Amino acid sequence: ATAIQATTVSPSSSSYIRPLDNRVAIFMCRCFNYVCSMGQWLFYHMKCSMADFRNDRVVQIGFCRIPEYLCSWQNAASLLLTVFLCLMLCLEPILHCLEYAIDDLFTEDCAEGQHFLFPYSIMSTGAMLLYFLLLSDLSVVSTRVSAFALVCCRVVNEVFLFLIGVSFIVAAFACAISALEQQDPDYAGIDKAAGQLVRVTFSMLDGTHYDKLMETPALMVAVIVYAIITVIFLINVLIAQMSCAYASTYKDMLGFARLNRGKIVVETMPSVPKWRWQRFCNSLKLEDRVEFGEGDIGLAGGMQVWEQASLNVTTVDMIKRFGGSTAPGAQWPEEGSTGLDEDDRFDRMERLVEKAMKRMSRKGGKTGGGSQSTGSSMGNSGVSVLESSNSGSSD
Repeated sequence: ATAIQATTVSPSSSSYIRPLDNRVAIFMCRCFNYVCSMGQWLFYHMKCSMADFRNDRVVQIGFCRIPEYLCSWQNAASLLLTVFLCLMLCLEPILHCLEYAIDDLFTEDCAEGQHFLFPYSIMSTGAMLLYFLLLSDLSVVSTRVSAFALVCCRVVNEVFLFLIGVSFIVAAFACAISALEQQDPDYAGIDKAAGQLVRVTFSMLDGTHYDKLMETPALMVAVIVYAIITVIFLINVLIAQMSCAYASTYKDMLGFARLNRGKIVVETMPSVPKWRWQRFCNSLKLEDRVEFGEGDIGLAGGMQVWEQASLNVTTVDMIKRFGGSTAPGAQWPEEGSTGLDEDDRFDRMERLVEKAMKRMSRKGGKTGGGSQSTGSSMGNSGVSVLESSNSGSSD
């Protein structure tokens, strides 16, 4: 991107005579761009094209047969970038001025190079955009950024539908306004009317333009109807469609991002040399045992990650340990036959006692009032029985 940036800055300031060191730096950047970037892409596309044609991996698109590897947008964009770089090399102003500008070395300010400045700038602009488009593939490094990029790709279809609808409405009203009897030079013809309507859609006109339209009421009515259809209706429909598309994609975007990362990893693995993969596996040290704690040696085949003890507080040991032989032929002990430790039994009894005390305290609060009423009624009945007995004895 730095090399192509040097190519884009130079044509826009051709009238300025650059110092020699600046011209040498630009020339070196362009040489690096053509040799390293364009050469690498040429070798890559020639290799992939020959491999696909040799193995009959082609895709039929209309009357053309293209290699299968171009079905990926990254490969198609890189092929288009290669074409732009080749055209830039053919239109290079420094090479055209190299024969004539003897005093000014590596300059592009000559009569022979001036004819190629504008087409060269067009090619360099396209190449710059393609460089950054390919750079967006690095979004897989972050899951959140990759999810955002996937959501944008899903929602961009709604934008294309909106542009198709706006283009149809612009063409319809431009043809209708050109058939209208009016003397406004801004709307004289289909092309001028379409340009003005596009500016109305994107709010690129000021109030003086609409004041001028008041002189032709029929034209003003047509522009107002067009603004209602596009600015009020179609833009709000676009917002609603983008909201619905985002809501339906947001639920699964993280999963799609992880799948996309896994797909890139799987596609990249065949190109990784065996010695590099082996060195990576050895650096993981999967054959070493991992410590569960200080002095507590665990199993092999894992990766140890340190964290603060306060992040995940656990009061119960989640690791189940079994005594006995570790031979592969030894029978694995059943979980039910191992029983509980003495500490676990006491903890369980303590919890049961606490639950029983809570239940008794709850029941005691409820039955206290009932026992008092029962006692008072029994006391009254006892008094009445005593009185009845005394009355019987007196008789």
